[in-house]
Amino acid sequence: MEFKTERRRGWLWVPSLYFAEGLPYVVVMTLAGIMYTRLGVGNTEMAFFTSWLMLPWLIKPLWSPIVDIISTKRRWVIVMQWAVALALGSVALALPGEYYFRISMASFFAIAFLSATHDIAADGFYMLGLDERGQSFFVGIRTTFYRAAMLFCQGPVVMAAGYMEEMTGSVSRAWMWTFYGLSALFLLLALCNSLTMPRPETRLSTVSGSKRERIGAVVREFGRSFASFFRKPQILTALAFMVLYKLPEAQIIKMINPFLLHSVSDGGLGLTTREVGVVYGTVGVIGLLLGGIAGGFVVARGGLRRWLMPMAWSMSLTCLSFVYLAFGADHSLLTIGSCVFVEQFGYGFGGTAYILYLMAFSSGPFKTSHYAIATGFMTLGTMFPGMAAGWIQEQLGYGLFFVWTMVCCVVTIAVAWRVRRSL
Repeated sequence: MEFKTERRRGWLWVPSLYFAEGLPYVVVMTLAGIMYTRLGVGNTEMAFFTSWLMLPWLIKPLWSPIVDIISTKRRWVIVMQWAVALALGSVALALPGEYYFRISMASFFAIAFLSATHDIAADGFYMLGLDERGQSFFVGIRTTFYRAAMLFCQGPVVMAAGYMEEMTGSVSRAWMWTFYGLSALFLLLALCNSLTMPRPETRLSTVSGSKRERIGAVVREFGRSFASFFRKPQILTALAFMVLYKLPEAQIIKMINPFLLHSVSDGGLGLTTREVGVVYGTVGVIGLLLGGIAGGFVVARGGLRRWLMPMAWSMSLTCLSFVYLAFGADHSLLTIGSCVFVEQFGYGFGGTAYILYLMAFSSGPFKTSHYAIATGFMTLGTMFPGMAAGWIQEQLGYGLFFVWTMVCCVVTIAVAWRVRRSL
């Protein structure tokens, strides 16, 4: 009876909590790039500055102890959600102004920092708000609603912005109202979670003693876990894999939307914002989800060692779809959608091996801390190639840029082969 009651209560807050966790990440990582491309920002500037927005997720383990020590995780979640709603509104306020790029980038950085902090608190609260049976029951549901936020933001939100561009005749005004809408939606999510999330915490911290003693204990624990991570066997091979496996995808992902949006005379495909919402935000996301499901299925049956190389090849060869679009003559919406589906399916399929390896490598006494450090290196391997992607594309053009990503696939295959030998 208790489990049924907890499960019923969990439906009131778990879906909205993880939808709220996923939405700002997709806004910062994807929607910002689409908006800046439509506003005429060059690829070099767009890719460089939006890649910097990954920094808070890279360094979030550094302030995660603060979330554990000060106040409750429930309060952190609620405060971060209200703050994200206000920051989304500040993006909208900035867009009509002369210095919209600087101000909106500052707002996006605030959203990234708030979202990274929200991730820490939300994942911690999930373990406090549910017992082990409840956590097991809702694990698939939380993942589904996180991915639903991805689908919603890259599909319906982009399509809505495209419709408003066509109706108003103003790109800036259309995206201003888009972000006002996102701010209002997040206010509703914050209000919903404020009313429905339980209050399982009775202490300000799970660590006993004075504040100074608690801080000292957390710092010492973090230091031990950090040092033990770099003493793991095959650490150099693992670090190379974490940083370099996504080298082609980290670059291509920054240029897909500009390639779809830029005119044919500029080397792009000339799609409207609404069409990009249909192609990339729905077909692409569905391909990504199906690829991830297929990857988990085959590894569960055959093991990571058996499937690592096929997954690496799958992730690499998806670059061919954009080489075909860049040099081919068939630019129908069906062909573009098919190529985006193939690229995203390959990324989801190949990315499964990456996540599973990180989880396997992080096993041990400090598995939570080690996994956080490993995902930090994952972010590092995505952030810096993404920063350079716009400049490389503008030097080479879209066609040769996609050929360049094919060359980078050699690195993916090499580090995967080296890791497979160590499994």
